[in-house]
Order: sequence, then C-alpha cells, then structure tokens
Amino acid sequence: MSSPGSELAQLFRELKAPAAARALPKLAERARQEEWSYERFAQALLSTETASREASGGQLRIRAARLPAQKTLEEFDFTFQRSIKKQVIERLGQLDFVHARENVILLGPPGTGKTHIAVALGIRACLAGQRVAFATATEWIARLAEAQHTGRLQDELKRLDRIPLLIIDLGRHRDYADRPWAAAVNGLLSAGFLTISPAGLSA
Repeated sequence: MSSPGSELAQLFRELKAPAAARALPKLAERARQEEWSYERFAQALLSTETASREASGGQLRIRAARLPAQKTLEEFDFTFQRSIKKQVIERLGQLDFVHARENVILLGPPGTGKTHIAVALGIRACLAGQRVAFATATEWIARLAEAQHTGRLQDELKRLDRIPLLIIDLGRHRDYADRPWAAAVNGLLSAGFLTISPAGLSA
C-alpha cells in the first residue's frame, strides 16, 4: 500500500506541478517539526510551484527575445563607466518605462556598455513576466520590408504592438537613416522600446 506522501506526489505530477512534488517530502517534514497549520503547508507547496513556473516562464521569454547575450544590471561595472549614473540605471531597472509605454534611448560611443544595459533590462523584463524582442535596426527593417512584400505589414505591426518591450540596436552604421525602410522602424515606437544608438547618430 502506498504512503500518503507518495500518493500526494503522484497527484501533483498528474496536476503537472512537478516542483511541488519534488518539494513535498522536505516541506512535509518541516511542517511536522514546526507544527505548521494546513493552510501554511498548502501555501508553502503552492508557492514553490508558482516560483518554479515563473522562473521557467522567464527563461522561455528570454530565449524568445533573442537577446545577443546573458547580462544583468548587477554585473555592470559602474566604476569603469563613471559617466553612467547608477541611480538612473537602477531606476530604469524598475521597468516603470515599460509599464508606461515610454521610450528610452541609450546613447554613447562604442564600448560604453549600452548593449549590456539594454540586454540586462530586457532580461529583467522577461523575468518580470513581460515579453521582449531584440533585433538590430537592419533586422527590424528586413522584417518589416518582408511583411510589406507579403501583404502582412499591418498584421506585423499589430503583433509587435502587443510586445511590451522592443529593443532596437542601431549599430555603428551612420548610414542607417538613409536605408530603405528606416522610417518604418519609427512605427514601432507605439510600444515601449529601447534604442542602442552610437554617439552622434540621431534616433
């Protein structure tokens, strides 16, 4: 005859709650030792499963965003780039600009950490439950041009408008503004976006 613990673990697996099933033995033992109420025990189990799903969802969103690297704000060296105000970046890290659908432009010469900050903000947004999409300006233009060519431009713009954070890397090319479909990138600005722009290049 199976034990209640094993039966519960099987039920959690059937409910597709593997994190709760894994946490069950240790949490049950702790609950007995500390004399938890039934409500507290249930909350602890469900919180474990919720946290696991949120972390898993965050990783899926990070992969879907197609970010060029894995960077965090905590890893950024503010002592190396003293011109960057830590308080400003930390405020951006709260993601208020995403919720307000406001735009942010990271402007500076190569090697100043613009891409690191943009990617880190993108990752933070993914982990906070927001969808993110990253691409260079050239890639965005190519996508929109292809959508226009196949008669899907309005559908594509509507799809992008549903993504809370779009990250556009303008790159180092000063001829960006003269490229075909460069103006179409500005159509993405109805959503919150981050632009990584070289110094001296208007965006």
